[in-house]
Amino acid sequence: MISNLNKKVIFLDRDGVINHDYGYVSEIEKFHFIDGVFEACEYFQKLGYEIIIITNQSGIGRNYFSEKKFIELTNWMLDKFNENGIKILKVYYCPHNPDENCNCRKPNPGMINRAMNDFKIDLNNSWLIGDKISDIQTALNVNIKNSILILDSSIKESDKNIASITANSLFDTINIIKE
Repeated sequence: MISNLNKKVIFLDRDGVINHDYGYVSEIEKFHFIDGVFEACEYFQKLGYEIIIITNQSGIGRNYFSEKKFIELTNWMLDKFNENGIKILKVYYCPHNPDENCNCRKPNPGMINRAMNDFKIDLNNSWLIGDKISDIQTALNVNIKNSILILDSSIKESDKNIASITANSLFDTINIIKE
C-alpha cells in the first residue's frame, strides 16, 4: 500500500535535453526549446510520472550571470511548460563553480537527495534523462536503474554504454518509456 504513495519521476537535465545548449544559457531570447519536449513531457504525465528538472548552472558560480537572472529564466520556462499543460514538480539547480567540490553538482547526488527529502520518490520506477556522462553517473550514484543518454556529437562511442539506453532526443524516449 505504501508504494502507491511513492512518486514515479522523470528527472530531466535542462540544457541539451529541454533546450538547445548554446553554453551558459541565461537569457529568454537565447532559450530555445528542443522540438518535441512538450509532447514527450505530456506523454510522461499520461503514464503517471512527475517531472523534476535537475541542472548544473555553474554560470552562476563563474559570475557569467546572476542567480536572479537564472530564476527569471526558470520561471519563464515553467510558464511555457504550464501553457502546454505540463506541470514541473520542481527545479533543482547547482549554482556552484566546479572547483567548489559541492555535493549538489552532478554527478554528485545532492539534487536527487534533496528531491528525495522533499517528495516520496520511487527510484526503482523512475528515470533520469540527460545529455552528459555526468547526468548518467548521477543516476548510477543514487541507484536509479533507468537512465537515458541523449546523444549528440560530443558523446564518444565508448561512453554510450554507461547509460541503460540511448536516444536522439527527449521526444524519442516516448518509444522507450512505457507503462
